[in-house]
Amino acid sequence: MDTVTVPISGPGNREVDWDRSGWLRALPDREAGAVLADIRRLVVVSPHPDDEVLGCGGLMQAALDQGIDVHVVSVTDGEACYTDQPLWPAARLRDARRRELADAMRLLGMDATHVTTLALPDGAVATHEADLAAALAAQLVAGDLLVAPWIHDAHPDHDATGRAALAAAASRAVNVLQYPVWAWHWLDPHAMTAPWSAAARIPLSATLLRRKQRALDAFATQTGAVDGLACAPILPEHVTARFRRPFEVLIG
Repeated sequence: MDTVTVPISGPGNREVDWDRSGWLRALPDREAGAVLADIRRLVVVSPHPDDEVLGCGGLMQAALDQGIDVHVVSVTDGEACYTDQPLWPAARLRDARRRELADAMRLLGMDATHVTTLALPDGAVATHEADLAAALAAQLVAGDLLVAPWIHDAHPDHDATGRAALAAAASRAVNVLQYPVWAWHWLDPHAMTAPWSAAARIPLSATLLRRKQRALDAFATQTGAVDGLACAPILPEHVTARFRRPFEVLIG
C-alpha cells in the first residue's frame, strides 16, 4: 500500500476505537512459533529506544523462550525528543535513554551483548539512510529474520529506518517483517479494509504481555515519569494503551 505521509499531531485515535475496528479484528492470527519457525536469529531494528518494545516486545520474548538469539539494532539515541525542555538537553537524554534501553532489555531477558547502538542523529535518519542500510546489511547473516518499522509509519525516522531495513534484507536475502508504531495514531480504525495486503496479529500470552508492560515502563523519559519535564510526554497513557493489547501486528 502506498500511504500518504501525515503529520503526527493531536491525541490521535482512542484505543476504544481500535477495540471496535472491524479490519483490525479481521486480521488473521499467527502464532509467534510460526513466525519464528526455522530462523537462526531475530534481528529487531529500532529507530529510537522504546520502538523495539512497542512494536515487537512480545515477539522478542517468544524468540528467547524458544532458544532463538535476539539482537536489537538501536539506530538513534532519541536525544531530540524534547528540544524545548532546558532541563532535558540532548546529552542528558542520550544518556538516559541508553540506560532505559538497557533496563528494558534486562527486563525482557537480555543484556548489553544483545544490542548494537549506531548513534545516528535523532530526527535525521533519512540523511544517513544509505549508511544505515550498509550497517544493517553488515549485521545480517543467512537464517536471520529482520523486523523493522513500517515504511509508511509517518515518522520520518521510522520510515527511513524501514526503507534501509528492506534494502539490507534484500542485499542479504533474508526475510523481513515490519511493525507499526505511529500508524495507530492516524490510521482509520473504521476503514472498510485493512491498510496492508499482508499482515497478521501475533497473540501474546498474559506472561509475555506482563513482561512487555514492565519493559515499557522502563522508558520513564517517554512516559513522563521523570522530574523537570514541563510538557506532555511522548508516550502518555492514551498512546501506551495501543501497546497493551494482547497481540502485536506484523506486516509482510
